[in-house]
Amino acid sequence: MKVDSFSLPLSSPLATARETISRRSGFIVRYDHRGETGVGESTPLPGWTESVDDCRRGLDDAATVAADGGHTDVLLSLDAASVPAARHGFATALLDADAKSDGVPLYQWFESDRRCDRVPVNATVGDGSPAETADAVERAVEAGYDCCKLKVGKRTVDKDVERVRTVRERVGDDVTLRADANGAWSRDQAEDALDRLAPLDVAYVEQPLRADDLAGHAELRGNGVGVALDESLVDRRVDSVLDADAADVLILKPMVLGGPGNAHTLALRAREQGVEPVVTTTIDAVVARLAALHVAAAIPDVAACGLATGDRLAADLAPDPTTVTDGAMSVPQSTGLGIDPAEVETDA
Repeated sequence: MKVDSFSLPLSSPLATARETISRRSGFIVRYDHRGETGVGESTPLPGWTESVDDCRRGLDDAATVAADGGHTDVLLSLDAASVPAARHGFATALLDADAKSDGVPLYQWFESDRRCDRVPVNATVGDGSPAETADAVERAVEAGYDCCKLKVGKRTVDKDVERVRTVRERVGDDVTLRADANGAWSRDQAEDALDRLAPLDVAYVEQPLRADDLAGHAELRGNGVGVALDESLVDRRVDSVLDADAADVLILKPMVLGGPGNAHTLALRAREQGVEPVVTTTIDAVVARLAALHVAAAIPDVAACGLATGDRLAADLAPDPTTVTDGAMSVPQSTGLGIDPAEVETDA
């Protein structure tokens, strides 16, 4: 097991739950297994995963275990609840090697009968005036996207509803609109917002209430706009969210959940209970983006996912083998993740 660090500049600053960041720093993990070298990525994100320092310590401890034990011992040493990004890096490298050894792309390692060439993806539009928001969505539609997610919650409900209405009037009824409030609303504000967004045919609002208010989210369901949970999955098990009937949609981030395998398992569990999975990144480098893409590709009839985030980075670790055309991302059909570990360049 080999661990190398990297730090990549963002194309524009990213506001997280704790701070605004201008770089994405993390680690590339390489692991030899079944005659193949697999590659994985651990890219912690403040407010979502462990810190970079804790991730490094987790990977160093895992490397010590790997020197004397097998991959099962390493996985057991990496707790998905405390060091999810570290576990994601090793788990991805292990899966990449396994899929290569089996001669299949990673999504077929999860679901052997699947054939998936493209995964639908959404465009994300930040906060802006009604005209600016509508212009941004119109550009996304012109670029081929038919699903757009609008950031809301920083303005009043009145102003956000006006923004969404302006977008809907501009692009018509054929474009799927989603909204992401990042937990900004009170229960009264959220109820008001969803009542007024329903006639505008908003598919769902992501995290309308604070992360710990599962009961409030459950009460919001069934009012014409779906409820999607994202931040609520950081500090609690998915089972507790499903048991609370708190969501129509789960936003699954493999980096936050401890690896692609965990994310795929949770996606299937959600489907079994009538909750739709949507797979997204945490603004990761190319290795982790590919891992998330393969998770999404392994889910039949998956809704548009938040995977088209490579442009948020000003530089990357390797050439991206995917393309986005007509609102869908191509899925590599070569073995494993679809990237050569030798092409992945780090700071080391």
